[in-house]
Amino acid sequence: MASQFNDAVSTRYHMYNSLFLNLPYSGIYRTGTLLPLLEQACTDGYNRGKDPKSIIRNFFKDYTPQATREEQINLLFSFIQYIERQVVLFDSIEDAAFSEINDVNGKGSLTELLARVSAEDLIDELKTKLETFSVRVVLTAHPTQFYPGSVLSILNDLELMMHNNDVENINLLLRQLGKTPFINRQKPTPFDEAVSLSWFLENVFYPVIPEIIVKLMNGLNMRPEEWVNYDLLKVGFWPGGDRDGNPFVTHDITLRVADHLQRTLMRCYYRDIRVLKRRLTFVGVDNIISRIERSVYPLAFGGQGEVYKNPDALLNDLLEAREVLMRDHKGLFLNLLDSLILKVRIFGFYLGSMDVRQDSRKHAYAWEAIFEKLKGKYKALKDFDEKSEEEKINVLLGLNFKPISLSFEDAFVSELIESISAIGAIQARNGVEGCHRYVISNCQSALDVIRVYKLAQLILGKGDDLTLDIVPLFETIEDLAHAPGIMTALYNIPAYREHLVRRGGKQTIMLGFSDGTKDGGYLRANWSIFQAKENLTRITREAGFAAIFFDGRGGPPARGGGNTHDFYASLGDTIEDKEVQITIQGQTISSNFGKPVSCKYNMEQLLSAGIHNAIFHDARALNKAETAIMDSLAEEGHKAYLELKQHPKFVPYLEKITPLSLIGDANIGSRPTKRSSGSLKFEDLRAIPFVGSWAQMKQNIPGFYGVGTAIKELKKQGKLPELKALFKHSLFFRTLLSNSMMSLTKTYYPATAYLGKDKEFSDLWKKMNAEFKLSVQMLLEVSGYSELMENTPMNRDSVKLRERIVLPLITIQQFALQHLRGLEPIDKQYEQTCRKLVIRCMFGIINAARNSA
Repeated sequence: MASQFNDAVSTRYHMYNSLFLNLPYSGIYRTGTLLPLLEQACTDGYNRGKDPKSIIRNFFKDYTPQATREEQINLLFSFIQYIERQVVLFDSIEDAAFSEINDVNGKGSLTELLARVSAEDLIDELKTKLETFSVRVVLTAHPTQFYPGSVLSILNDLELMMHNNDVENINLLLRQLGKTPFINRQKPTPFDEAVSLSWFLENVFYPVIPEIIVKLMNGLNMRPEEWVNYDLLKVGFWPGGDRDGNPFVTHDITLRVADHLQRTLMRCYYRDIRVLKRRLTFVGVDNIISRIERSVYPLAFGGQGEVYKNPDALLNDLLEAREVLMRDHKGLFLNLLDSLILKVRIFGFYLGSMDVRQDSRKHAYAWEAIFEKLKGKYKALKDFDEKSEEEKINVLLGLNFKPISLSFEDAFVSELIESISAIGAIQARNGVEGCHRYVISNCQSALDVIRVYKLAQLILGKGDDLTLDIVPLFETIEDLAHAPGIMTALYNIPAYREHLVRRGGKQTIMLGFSDGTKDGGYLRANWSIFQAKENLTRITREAGFAAIFFDGRGGPPARGGGNTHDFYASLGDTIEDKEVQITIQGQTISSNFGKPVSCKYNMEQLLSAGIHNAIFHDARALNKAETAIMDSLAEEGHKAYLELKQHPKFVPYLEKITPLSLIGDANIGSRPTKRSSGSLKFEDLRAIPFVGSWAQMKQNIPGFYGVGTAIKELKKQGKLPELKALFKHSLFFRTLLSNSMMSLTKTYYPATAYLGKDKEFSDLWKKMNAEFKLSVQMLLEVSGYSELMENTPMNRDSVKLRERIVLPLITIQQFALQHLRGLEPIDKQYEQTCRKLVIRCMFGIINAARNSA
């Protein structure tokens, strides 16, 4: 397996990497020649216990003894630029070799699924499950995508050239890469982020989703007219709708993004219609296709003319053309026509379904402003704050007024009301599916849900009908513990129960892995979410509804990422499995879903994992003894993490030692790095910069801390045999620990070993380093592996080579951080230069890791 990776990726990378030396740019040969020497100097230096500052200084002394300080700094920036492009090259080679290093027809693929259901005579069971099941991947705008659009385009083209071993064009693209900036000159706006991510909808998801459904139809011998579930694979979209903590997202932005999505989709349809027009040149069909073309063109490109008002009108014309084609022309080119019909049924007039998200405290604030306007009209509002939650809910549900008619001094309140009105405008233009979910962050009570439900009903409702799903989001450990009680209270409200009945008897509940890990550590967060899902499944079923879990996952294991497919395949009957819903963020979009082949692979994996247990019943619930072990592990891991988090130097370390304070200057996203201004408070810190800062330091605390201590404690209790058995027999537990192994493999404490001698932070650093070593030791002991990630050698080899490529970047960044912290008055002139070095190194480190934030 390792040699397969070497043949497909490593050898080709080293071969094509040599082309950089011949690019006709000033100083590039010198940079490319010195860089391997710096990499070796870093490796040797860390092996000898040297710190980054010493390594860089000795490198300059040995290889550029005559260089001035400015020339040395310029060389460091040249190294950074060179490595950034090496990472792009590696990404392209690995993407081009995707089918060679991944078994695209093996475990978790539709090929394997269809073969097994056929062998076990379960085809009817699969057909039944597919009638109602759904996978929804939701693209978010969180700032973890460090490649600007121009670089993404080059990466895409490079991958195509790699497939053909087209050295001449690869060389040309590398020349282009050498001249193309890797950083945004200014922060992107929310609309910019939406436009950037819509590229994946247009070029990847639009062709891939229908392809997967056709593959299923063919494998199950189903005709197109027999297929009923066009929601099997859906794409959600947060850019332009997620206003939680982002003051730059307004209702106008939301409307513009919705229009952009529809326009992008119409251009996709138009291209397909042009193909049809070239082929369906037959009498009786040609005039229908021409009519369709004329009615789609203004929607795609603007201009005058009669247009379709909804997808049904377009479908009627397409179906009319199909009828004529079958009746008069023996179905010639029917596959092309059926392909477009399927796409229209899947994507409607919206392409990606937008979610709106806002913090519960913002809704409470808006209602306070509304009450001020209504006090004279409603006596029930008197002493509202003193009422019980049940009384408050009853008061809210009894109100009847038009929020849009009220005038507010606070622009935020008006904007919040306008943002809900925008949902109605999008539904009128793009269809209900275009925007039908409202996510409530920081949901603390049933009242938080009713505040949104009632406001939306007053603004959007048509009588009792409200075409909007209210989605509470539970994130912290405390929130997860309270979630079942909150949902029980909600299900006992008659008006809300009736709303759920009208919405199909489903309640979507979002669970946030990122803040859970930040709050309670890796083991506690994952186990708390597992238990919350079990409890929420039970109480929702008892209430007569079905829970739909929407997982807020990030890229790395610390934020619920890693191998997510096995998590879904491991869930037993105690957790509802009617849908898989998951956020896909930043780098993970481009690395896992950025190309048709990788998107198809990962969509199939999610689909197969989600329906696997319902068909084959392979997964089993943990028994009482295993649950007790998980309880103990989570508790011990939680105690260890809390002890670290409550260390008096923990927050100061984040602020003074890590690049946290500089992440906001990187121009990678429109959203602020924390939820409030002022001095740093742990509770206000967003999960992405929190996890990202540890990743930059190569310490990855949220992805493993507490794992070693927890296992060691259970080992002391004589439970190591039970842990080994659990690892062997429980896919959930095995995936949980395997993902932590990935975090540990991407960890490199020698780069920060100098902090072990720091007067202020030595105790904290030693504590973290000790837990790292203990976690490696304990995980190997429980798994029986000889090295981390032994079960996934391709991924392991990829991680190791990527880490080796960016080792000089890690060293340069630590060198700059050391200087920033210990600047002498004479060196103040270099402060901005050091800050810039830190920021520039971020891009390559993050991009190389692919899922580190």
